Parts: sequence; structure tokens; C-alpha cells
Amino acid sequence: HGRTLAMIAAGNQQKHLAGFGPKVDGFDQVPLGDAEAIKAAITPETAAILIEPIQGEGGVRHASWSFLRELRAIADENDLVLIFDEVQTGMGRTGKLFAYEWSGMEPDVMSLAKGLGGGFPIGAVLARGEIGSAMTAGSHGTTFGGNPMAMAAANAVLDVVLDDGFLDEVKHKALLLKQRLAEIMDLNHDMISEVRGEGLLIGLKCNLPNTQLVDALQQQRLLTIVAGDNVVRLLPPLVVSEAEINEACEKINSACASVRAGLQTKG
Repeated sequence: HGRTLAMIAAGNQQKHLAGFGPKVDGFDQVPLGDAEAIKAAITPETAAILIEPIQGEGGVRHASWSFLRELRAIADENDLVLIFDEVQTGMGRTGKLFAYEWSGMEPDVMSLAKGLGGGFPIGAVLARGEIGSAMTAGSHGTTFGGNPMAMAAANAVLDVVLDDGFLDEVKHKALLLKQRLAEIMDLNHDMISEVRGEGLLIGLKCNLPNTQLVDALQQQRLLTIVAGDNVVRLLPPLVVSEAEINEACEKINSACASVRAGLQTKG
């Protein structure tokens, strides 16, 4: 098919990528959400469109569901393969088994990992029959691929996630978390300007260096992680309880107060 065209955001902070280069060759990047830029980037060599439905490392930046549907149409019109990276967004993280389900369309190929193994290392690629058939037996191999322990872990995770009511509970807890975070943002608008994400993949857009809030949260014994676009990422387990959500939000509020007090002292 020639080289692959990756349609992912070009706006990630370069300092966030320091030490992780050079980037894989053969991918062209275009701005997230810009359908016209995607169309302009397509050439006779283009094989596929690759996107993360909600960018994790990029700052919990959400590709709208309507945009994903537009990508499906563009791929179909140009005979391209549409690939979704659901390593972070899949396995119930957004309140549905896979994030693409919110858009009402399907990709041709999808990558999974992380949540699929419930903590045990695993990776998987799902593909439509006609595309998957191109990878014949022996064309690709991996030392640990399909090992019994990983498969057992994945099956156990699927038993839990696909149980009646589990994903409904994720949606319920996600709504509670977002409501509490909106209250915290209102109380700390000097610290937090936006609550992003879907389900239990949440980002707090910061008005100060995100590392300051992450450090303050660690002092509160709440582990978070930075992401691009000056965002703090929250990825609670899907089995988080309402009590734990409330406790975490209290810690976030306290961390904001701690950072503010420190800034006032320095000032």
C-alpha cells in the first residue's frame, strides 16, 4: 500500500516529546479535527488514516464523534484503511467497551493493550476480515504473543467489563466525577480552566505549570500524570467507588489550595 498517513494532532508540545525521537518515518501529521487538512494530505501513496479517538498523551484532546464519522467517509471515498488507536480509550474507559462506539461507526483496524490485560502486559490488533486476512500465518511473529497467561488475564477482564450493568456503572461514576471536578474548577479557576475527556479518561487543563499540580497531588497521596497542552491526566480504575471519587476530589481541592498558598508565600 505504500507509506501510511497518520492523521493525528500536530500540536503536541515538543518538550513533551523530548527524548522520544526521532518519530517513525512514513507518517504525515495534520491538526486534530481539520478534515480539509486531511483531504489535502492524501496522495496516491497514502494507505491509511490513523487516529486516537481521545488523545491521552496529547492532553486528553477529544476528536468529536462527528469528526470521526467524517474520517470514515473520507477513508471510504479514498479507499483508505481507517485505524483507531484504542490502547488508552478502549476496554470501557469511556463508558463503552470501545470509544468508537460513541460515534456510531466502526474503524477497519483497532489496537488494544493496557486495560485489556487488567495490569498484565498484553497487546492486540483487531481488524475486519478482508484486512486481517492480509496478515497470513508466519508474516508476523512475537515472542510472547498469545501466551496462555496473558490470554487468561484478558478473558477475565472481559468477563468483568461485559457483565450486565458494569459499563452503566462506569458512566454513572464518570458523571459524578465530572460534576465534582466542575465544582472544584469553579472554586479554583485560577488553577484549572477546563475539565476534559469522556468516561473515566479525564484531563484538567491548568492555568499554571501542570507539574506543580501533579507534585501537590502527590503530597496529598494522589497519583496523577502530566499530559500535553499543560494538562493533568486522571485515570481512575473502572472499579473506583463513589467514596473514592469523593476522597480524590477533596485531595484535588486541597492540592489547589496548597499550590495557591505556596505561590502567595513566594509572592
